[in-house]
Amino acid sequence: MQRLSIRHTTDYLYDTPVMFGLWRLMMRPLDSHAIRVVDASLEFTPAGATRWATDPYGNSICYFQPQGPSDRLTVVNKLIVERFPAPLLDPNRYDFQATAPIVYEPDDRVVLEPFIQPAAAYREDNFIRWLGGVGEPQTLVRLQQLNARIHAEFKYGARFVEGVQSPGETVALGTGTCRDFAWLMIESARQLGLAARFVTGYLFSPNAGVRGAGATHAWCEVFVPQLGWLEFDPTNGLMDSRDLIRVAATRTFDEASPMAGSVIGPAKAEMKVDVVVENIGKPTQIQCAPSVM
Repeated sequence: MQRLSIRHTTDYLYDTPVMFGLWRLMMRPLDSHAIRVVDASLEFTPAGATRWATDPYGNSICYFQPQGPSDRLTVVNKLIVERFPAPLLDPNRYDFQATAPIVYEPDDRVVLEPFIQPAAAYREDNFIRWLGGVGEPQTLVRLQQLNARIHAEFKYGARFVEGVQSPGETVALGTGTCRDFAWLMIESARQLGLAARFVTGYLFSPNAGVRGAGATHAWCEVFVPQLGWLEFDPTNGLMDSRDLIRVAATRTFDEASPMAGSVIGPAKAEMKVDVVVENIGKPTQIQCAPSVM
């Protein structure tokens, strides 16, 4: 268990004052057995009215209407969370099906169906050929191999523009960002008949060589019977790591933007993002994290 301090600053700088439409912020984790939110606050420049809501996936959303005009929009998200690792038990204890795709229970499949269907009808032969190289039939081992393969085969490079590469583009380029690697694994898992979803959040990086630190991070979750949603971070080759602080999960990447909105008026914008995650000490020694508001 560990207690973490998170400071996430987003700055939009405009070359001339603008007015603002409504903005949608996805920055607060949900309390669970794995994460307890001890303290949370948002600071805005300029100030404005806020309203909290829950989206169809159960994520916590803040709607923010900035006052204007202003030549900047700054949001500072401050969190203190306690992270409770949920280590994966010995997979040999579970009766996994021998081959993929697995067959979900009917009640589970009703809920999981949107996450099983690929987001696009891919005609990218290079992607399909690449995926064919993951040949292990056992579901969990196959996912571990896929996670490790993306980490090993592709070069990481930050990209400060919106959008995500298609799986074929990532395979062809051999490089990408955390969101590209997460999307490649998600759509790969769906091609194998598995339910997968896009996760956005923060990454605690106590060791050198961790990729994706200093900004918001993206990874994926795959639903495995008897084990539930398992976290895979192909950017760093992590699986169910306590260093991943989940904020939200969605079916597609474009639903998971931490901050999105509109401005009124012609202006050029520059965006800067800074994320600092620090360990601030051990949490209270309790067996599970109670839900708090």
